[in-house]
Amino acid sequence: MSSASTTEASGPAVVTRFAPSPTGFLHIGGARTALFNWLFARHHGGKFLLRIEDTDRARSTEPAIEAILDGMRWLELDWDGPEVYQFARMARHAEVAQAMLASGHAYRCWMTQDEIAAQRAAAQAEKRPFKIESPWRDRTDGPLDMPFVVRIKATRGGETVIEDKVQGTVTVANDILDDMILLRSDGTPTYMLAVVVDDHDMGVTHVIRGDDHLNNAFRQLGIIRAMNWAEPVYAHIPLIHGADGAKLSKRHGALGVDAYRDELGLLPEAVNNYLLRLGWGHGDEEIIDRPRAIELFDLGAVGRAPARFDLKKLESVNGQYLREADDDRLTTLVAPRIGLEIGTDGRDLLRRAMASLKPRAKNLNELAESAAFLFRTRPLDVDEAAAKLLDGPAHHLLVRARDALAAVDDWSIEALEAAVRLIAEDEGLGLGKVAQPLRAALTGRTTSPGIFDVLVLIGREESLARLSDQIAPPAAA
Repeated sequence: MSSASTTEASGPAVVTRFAPSPTGFLHIGGARTALFNWLFARHHGGKFLLRIEDTDRARSTEPAIEAILDGMRWLELDWDGPEVYQFARMARHAEVAQAMLASGHAYRCWMTQDEIAAQRAAAQAEKRPFKIESPWRDRTDGPLDMPFVVRIKATRGGETVIEDKVQGTVTVANDILDDMILLRSDGTPTYMLAVVVDDHDMGVTHVIRGDDHLNNAFRQLGIIRAMNWAEPVYAHIPLIHGADGAKLSKRHGALGVDAYRDELGLLPEAVNNYLLRLGWGHGDEEIIDRPRAIELFDLGAVGRAPARFDLKKLESVNGQYLREADDDRLTTLVAPRIGLEIGTDGRDLLRRAMASLKPRAKNLNELAESAAFLFRTRPLDVDEAAAKLLDGPAHHLLVRARDALAAVDDWSIEALEAAVRLIAEDEGLGLGKVAQPLRAALTGRTTSPGIFDVLVLIGREESLARLSDQIAPPAAA
């Protein structure tokens, strides 16, 4: 363990958490936050916890919860113990607010919306930051039979300092911190209270989250200190931007994790590797597998500048993982994407083809497309680009190729290549000039694995039949 890592994790055993709100899918920024928390915990032999922050009852949905859990499982970000649901802990959150009332660190406030609006208007007129100044801050004579909120009695004067493991030393003047609401007038806790109580009760030692929460940390510390609880170590990581430097959006590829799997056909290990390198680095290492990532990860190597998401780079990383992936696993993943019921024999053929297919693919969709020629029925549907390769002198070459291949006894790559090479030499052509119309006739496309791999994979009978179809196309019905 590096000295930097030892410093980060000094004190009690490391406990991190990921706390998404189930109002939609697990987005790519959330996935990176989860990954960083998971890696930090695993690096230090600690715990990684999952909390579903479902207090927004109008927007929290069961499908969204399942999408988050599904995305976490796909990325293999296993959490320790059962997930915690924040809504179920509302009574505990309110209990802490009551304790703060009893200790004088919070107060009941009966300010009306009109009074708040008047204070806001005055601040705008005087061109100063708006901060609620409640007349009830130091009073205890309010009408308990009327609705009220419970506010924290924020510290006045001085400043609050956070030694953030990513942002460095960050200081805020206490006078700009407002008396935020802890309990609403209906008695329900606010997000700011619930987060702090849950982190404490779950034993979280390191809060690793997006830097859009940095300002929240100063306000949340008021609760922590009022309750005399241990303060967590903070690490606020920069958000992810698009390749153009703008805030990440769908046009940059900011999709749900499920879309990277289902629509883009990416592998989870590739997504994890890319997210790891998105704002964190270790020298020139680009391809970092899970064990190596656990070994290396530390907060000191997280950059302060926003990382830029590049979908093409992600696909490039995915291509590298595809080339190393197990053929049986790829067969299972690719078969449903071909769009045909290929059966057991078809799966065996697909598995044999993987070694030839995967060097050219960047994702599972491309693998499926490149494998489709194996299962197309005759006569082949030839696309426009391939059809152009079958015009003119191609007919003569196809006739010669079919006849030469029909005479080959040993249907092997070496024997087939020798036969076609003889034709090319006899015609005074490069091998590619013969291979191109062969590819078009055998696959219906202009790209495929090596042409001799294609011949071996689809076999003698099918190969000769496909060539014959293009030499003498069936008459139109």
